[in-house]
Amino acid sequence: MAKALIPGTYDPVTYGHLDIIVRASQIFDTIVVGVAASPNKNGRGPLFSLDERVAFIQQATAHLGNVSVLPFDKLLVDFALDIGAQAIVKGLRVVTDFESEFQQASVNYHLKPNLETLFIMSTAANMYLSSSMVKEVAALHGSVADWVPPQVEAALRAQFS
Repeated sequence: MAKALIPGTYDPVTYGHLDIIVRASQIFDTIVVGVAASPNKNGRGPLFSLDERVAFIQQATAHLGNVSVLPFDKLLVDFALDIGAQAIVKGLRVVTDFESEFQQASVNYHLKPNLETLFIMSTAANMYLSSSMVKEVAALHGSVADWVPPQVEAALRAQFS
């Protein structure tokens, strides 16, 4: 039974993230979406708590019977082995994503040579979409309804009201 881990900070989860999760769920028997605690990503903590981020993804993936969501706060490769994943799946949007993901995959291969990393290209509609961009638009009171699930949109409005 092939199990894959799709890790991320998901602050917040976007339709781009969900597209990768759905597409991977059609390839693998089991998907675990790993939500990283990431207390100091980019020099600041996440906008949403770890519990909120987990709940957003659980709500958005409830219709997918082979997807579960778990938080983690350890080395990615160790978490992958803890849950019995054979592969890490990452979404790629643009060339800069490839550069950073390639570097991370190389380190992961060094640490755990038997753990595969697979990349899924974003669809054209999601190539530009990032959680950072969503937060910036929401902070300036722009609409993010086309980019995030309704519960995330409501939470962003509440955060920036």
